[in-house]
Formats: sequence, structure tokens, C-alpha cells
Amino acid sequence: MRFLFVIFLAVCSGLRAQQADLLLFKEKIHDFGEITEDGGNADVEFTFLNNSGRTMKIISVKASCGCTTPGWTKDPIPQGKEGFVKASFNPKGRPGFFSKSLTVTTDLEGSPLVLQIKGQVASKTRGVTPTDYPVERGSLRFKSNSFNVDKIFINTGPSLREFPVYNPSDKPIHFTANNIGPRYITIKTPRELGPRERGVIKIIYDARLRNQYGFTSDDIEIGTDDEKQPMKSFSVYATIEESFSVLSAEELSKAPVFQLEATEIDVGGVRQGTVLDRVLAVKNPGKKDLIIRAIQENCSCVKASIDPMRIKAGQAGKVRISLNTQGRIGVQQKAVTIYTNDPSNPVQRITVLAYVQE
Repeated sequence: MRFLFVIFLAVCSGLRAQQADLLLFKEKIHDFGEITEDGGNADVEFTFLNNSGRTMKIISVKASCGCTTPGWTKDPIPQGKEGFVKASFNPKGRPGFFSKSLTVTTDLEGSPLVLQIKGQVASKTRGVTPTDYPVERGSLRFKSNSFNVDKIFINTGPSLREFPVYNPSDKPIHFTANNIGPRYITIKTPRELGPRERGVIKIIYDARLRNQYGFTSDDIEIGTDDEKQPMKSFSVYATIEESFSVLSAEELSKAPVFQLEATEIDVGGVRQGTVLDRVLAVKNPGKKDLIIRAIQENCSCVKASIDPMRIKAGQAGKVRISLNTQGRIGVQQKAVTIYTNDPSNPVQRITVLAYVQE
């Protein structure tokens, strides 16, 4: 058991080493949604800001499949300037779901960066099968039982995502105007889906109105005249962060810095029922006030706080974390995610590790 625990810690350490973003991408995963097999290549450009502190250069970009052609900024990119990585996916002869990666190697230290493209290729020559739309809601079928809008930003305006829907029945289904959801989520539907017709549900998410950082979950209902199930319920998931892609090199040089004493708390072996309290120092060696936007624990057994929530330039504070092991057994890995206005590391995670024995 101890041997497995050591391996577990090693894997966690490897993951944590990749957290700092020297290149600030607007997105690292792009979902094309549904595209057609005969509609030509699907193209996307991943743009990023060089926040490494020096001029950098992309050495190579390798695609995981010959169906994807990469492109990138070939010239050196100065600190504070933007570069890009392009991906062109050829859907011809590739019906169904796809997920491809681009491995970006630069002259910066650290592991290569991995970008991802994904989507669904619809073929006119191949009929729709239940596996294409596995989730049934009355007479309609969907790709998933939830709508995941992935990462969106609280300071860049509403985000639009599209989700495919299919009507496999012999009757047309009309969408009504009586959709139910929170005010920061707008639902746009087709007016009608004819027999064996495909369409898209559009979810417009306004993170500014949501006004909450981190992982969020909301429930919505979509109204139809479907006799089997008029109102169709879904969860909408999002991860809300702050974008710093518009900052200039001068602004970045004067930014706050969130510096943690450690990103891991390993308490070792403990008896079940023990409440563990730990304190970590946090500093702001930057030139502006560091503002703690939010603190999010991934378990009700973990409580965290930071004092103060606004740390002046050159000052320090404390992070207090408490882990309650009541009702838990074996290896425990919990996390506290902290959101700040540090543009270099706006999201930092503290991992709490313990081995709970009876």
C-alpha cells in the first residue's frame, strides 16, 4: 500500500509541475461541434500571449494524426506580444467523434504544451445511429445529458456554445418559448426539427452576470411540444476564470504576484476522525495589490480561507486549510483552488494528501 501511495504522489507532482503558464492561451481545447464530412477542412487558430519574461520561439508543432495540419508563428515572439498555433482538420472519410492533439515545443523550459481539437463529423452518406446521439429525452436525442461550456471568462463578454440535437421520430417537433434557466444563461433553439432532422441548441453564458469563479453547475429546462416529454432537463457546467490576454508588457511587469509557500500539504498517515489544520504563507512580491477573487474546495471535508483577501505589494498573508477525515478511509487527495488577479498564475491549486487509517 505504501508503495502505491508513493507512486500516487509522484504522479501528482508531475501534474503540478505543469501548472504555471508562460504562454497565456485564450483556449487550449477547441470544440468544433458538429461539422460535415464534405464541408471542407475545419480550421482554428489558438492565440497566446508570451508571458515568459523574454523573447521565445516555437520550435515545432506536431499533430497526433495526419488528418490535422499544423501551423504556427515562425518568427521569435517578444515578451508581451501574441503568437498563434493553427490546426486544420480534414473530416473527409472520418465520420463520428474525433479528438486530436497538437504538441507544441518551444525554446522555453518545461514540458511541451498540448492543445486539443475535437468535434463530431456528420456524414450525408451514413445514416445517424443511436451511438451518435446516445442520450434520449422524450422523442429527441442528444450527445450528452449535460451541456459543458468548458472554460469561459468573467471579463470578456458572453460565451456561445452549440450542442447537437436530433429528431429520430416520424413527426416534427416544435420548440416552445417556455425555457427555464437562470438569467445569465440564454437558450436558443430551432423553431422546428422535422423527422430525422438534426439541429443545434445554442447556450449563451454570461459569466459576468454569474459573478462566480471556478466550477459552476446550473439546471435548465428546454420546452417542446413533444408528447413523450415536453420539458427536457439538463445541467450546464462551466469553469469561470479571468482573462488577462489584453495586458501589455508594461502592465504585466507591474502586475501582482501570488507566491505560495507550497502547493502541497502531505499530512501522511492519520487516524479516521482527525481534524487537520495547516497554515501556509502567501506573499505578493509584485507591484500592485493582489486580490483573492475566490477560493473553491473540491470536498465538503476541506475548508480554506486567506487572510487578508487583498494583499498589498510587498506584503504577506496566510492560507488556512482544515481537513476533516471523519467517515473517510485510505488515500485522500483533496484540492483547494485559488483565483486571483495575478496574470501569470491566476489559478493556483493546493493539494492536500493524507492516508486515513481506521
